[in-house]
Amino acid sequence: MHELSLMDNVLEMAVQHAREQDATRIHRITMRIGEMSGVSVDALSFAFDVLTQDTMAAGAEFEVQTLAAMCRCEGCGAEFGPDGPIAQCSACGGTRATLVQGREIELASMEVS
Repeated sequence: MHELSLMDNVLEMAVQHAREQDATRIHRITMRIGEMSGVSVDALSFAFDVLTQDTMAAGAEFEVQTLAAMCRCEGCGAEFGPDGPIAQCSACGGTRATLVQGREIELASMEVS
């Protein structure tokens, strides 16, 4: 399960950061996940529940901010949300585009004490 390994790494980073702040408790972790990242938010939430037991993050809230996919047209530079398997620019109709948002997997913020 990819999400279990991912969450294990996120929690490792969160605990390290909390300790650097002399915190003893993690109250909330917020992640930003792109809709094209291939990450299952349900599986990630399940991994969070399992892996936080008996840690400084036990009972913490877990929030995911989903980032929509956004493309930039290579022809005219307009940014648009793809609406199918072939991203067609809504401004000029071009089909050459670069994905500029939607693959993110980020630990966005956390609350500690």
